[in-house]
Amino acid sequence: MREARTGYTERADGTDPWLLISVFLLMGLGLVMVLSSSAVRAERVFGREYYFFGRQFVYALLGTGVLYTAWRVPIGLVFRLVYLWLLIALVLLLLTLTPVGTGTGGATRWLDLGVATLQPVELVKVALVVYLAYFFSRKQDKIKTFSVGFLPPILVTLIFAGALLLQPDFGGAVFITALFFFMSLMGGTRLVYLFASGLLCSGAGAIMLVNSPYRLERWMAFMKPFENAQNVGYQLVQSLYGLGNGGVFGVGLGEGKQKLFFLPEAHTDFILAVVGEELGFVGLSAVFLLLGVFLVRCLSISLKQEDLQARFTVFGLGLIVLLEAFLNIAVVVGACPPTGVPMPFISYGGSNLLVMCLCSGLILNIGTRRRD
Repeated sequence: MREARTGYTERADGTDPWLLISVFLLMGLGLVMVLSSSAVRAERVFGREYYFFGRQFVYALLGTGVLYTAWRVPIGLVFRLVYLWLLIALVLLLLTLTPVGTGTGGATRWLDLGVATLQPVELVKVALVVYLAYFFSRKQDKIKTFSVGFLPPILVTLIFAGALLLQPDFGGAVFITALFFFMSLMGGTRLVYLFASGLLCSGAGAIMLVNSPYRLERWMAFMKPFENAQNVGYQLVQSLYGLGNGGVFGVGLGEGKQKLFFLPEAHTDFILAVVGEELGFVGLSAVFLLLGVFLVRCLSISLKQEDLQARFTVFGLGLIVLLEAFLNIAVVVGACPPTGVPMPFISYGGSNLLVMCLCSGLILNIGTRRRD
């Protein structure tokens, strides 16, 4: 059956079941671990041990709805409105700098919606991927030129990165810059342009690091966590203790000690440390296996697309999940400085979970359709 004005029809091979199964298994495991890692804190702070779990469960239900909607929406509509998605993402990002923006520690990264908060950077990632996929698929004949093939996408990326730095969200700016780099590499941009821009961005990042005491402290915590174990290195040290305590099979679900106010915010960015402590190497392996299945299926769907825009879009959406998972794992094991990036589908947080479901739905959508 042909969809009006989209140029796409249903595939004969239908939905990718392994991708869908991996998503729901990850979400289910995430709910279990949010409950285990947050119950004590929720009871102490809110008087209800199921406070965080209940909210995450609602987000999971909403995420399922988002996934289904993104799966069934005419994908041609998503592709045609690429500049509208960019505009919406930019407006939401700039709104964090107004009185409706909220946050902690001097950083305003959320929008207060009354009943919930929204973190616009999560939507920025998807909007940027959709734009870059559109751009690189349309400019293949001029992709090797500087003025047409490189300058427009890097300017768009820098606008968003600049808005993130105003919050400030250094980790978010680095993340979308990495998205641009890998998608440009996939799109065929000249390596010399990417290399030069990478040097400039690295230099700018080093300057911001040196001139920001907060960022410098986080860097020192990464470099020498045990020498700063009572202050800036405390969170990483507790994360490593949790992973070490878990061994092969873990101490048992719900029996972990690091979540008992030793590991700050154990249900968010460092939830993998709780998984490692309570479920051990086996539990962590299950998480990595499910993520591996998800990413392999994304790659398979991407390579099957004859249309470049569809291929680049699937690649970029899968890249969002891959980069988030990689950075989160690296932070938890002390391989890179803290970035504030959650573990996809596992960490507590509504904005991230909804966007992960949005990415999954769009990938499934493209995987079940083909260009005429």
